[in-house]
Amino acid sequence: MFDRLQAVEDRYDKLNELLSDPDIVNDPAKLRDYSKEQSDIQETVEVYREYKEAKEQYADAKAMLEEKLDADMRDMVKEELSELEQTLADQEARLKILLIPKDPNDDKNVIMEIRGAAGGDEAALFAGDLYRMYSRYAEANNWKIDVIEASTTGVGGYKEIIFMINGRGAYSKLKYENGAHRVQRVPETESGGRIHTSTATVAVLPETEEVEIDIHDKDIRVDTFTSSGPGGQSVNTTMSAVRLTHVPTGIVVSCQDEKSQIKNKEKAMKVLRARIYDKFQKEAQAEYDAVRKSAVGTGDRSERIRTYNFPQNRVTDHRIGLTIQKLDQILEGKVGEVIDALIVEDQSSRLENLED
Repeated sequence: MFDRLQAVEDRYDKLNELLSDPDIVNDPAKLRDYSKEQSDIQETVEVYREYKEAKEQYADAKAMLEEKLDADMRDMVKEELSELEQTLADQEARLKILLIPKDPNDDKNVIMEIRGAAGGDEAALFAGDLYRMYSRYAEANNWKIDVIEASTTGVGGYKEIIFMINGRGAYSKLKYENGAHRVQRVPETESGGRIHTSTATVAVLPETEEVEIDIHDKDIRVDTFTSSGPGGQSVNTTMSAVRLTHVPTGIVVSCQDEKSQIKNKEKAMKVLRARIYDKFQKEAQAEYDAVRKSAVGTGDRSERIRTYNFPQNRVTDHRIGLTIQKLDQILEGKVGEVIDALIVEDQSSRLENLED
């Protein structure tokens, strides 16, 4: 492990030199790439340097015990050694986590799609609950939400809502929400007080840049149509809504949230790129999973990952067997406790794979 850490530190120093090179400074692409690489390993280097400094302090304290010391001084040195041992253990554990290969998508913005599934109107209402939960979680993390497309129902909630979450590290946390979410509660329309079970699916896609996936204009069919729903005088009068079809994959994206056709096309293009990228990623992941499947993973969207039980105020994540009696708080956006537990489990699993 320490050979790898030394190699990371050497690379960090080399990147410092490169970023001071006038040829690199005048090359925007290389400057961006080297800056990102340096940023990605900076925390690892900082912790490694702190570890080496603590190691030196430990060696010095050990050496002091070999000298003639009075009882009080000896006790002080022993106490310092005990504290340094704990510091070194903590830093070593942290360094192991930092050496786990990072998901290249972790720092990206997120395109999230929530759809009511089994359960009719109740599923749509639950989709609305999930949207509010993620919206408040995003606000707590100072992330910005931008709705791209929404299809509401007469009773409230959403048949489907697609929105973007803009914020550094959004994908690193929300990628674990991919899958089918199940709710168990008594619907407002149920006169007999019976508990119904409904589901909504959540898809979490990383926003992709143009350089990451090559989409040719000739492969995209663009259709325009009039907007429907809330929107003022322009609704049903201007061809502002846009539908994009990627012919090779058959993926279709619509957007009518903006009054401007150009803005709708830009938003739709972001979703289209993300869905195409997601399709290619899933095909590659399927090949990998045939060899080795992650203990947590990010969840197939057909997989039931979590149950929200209203009568018991309980949320259970089935992937890690976690149950929390705080459903009311979680639906108000305090879902971080569940997400953090998934991150820890995922890191532990990947660390075990790394050590095999």
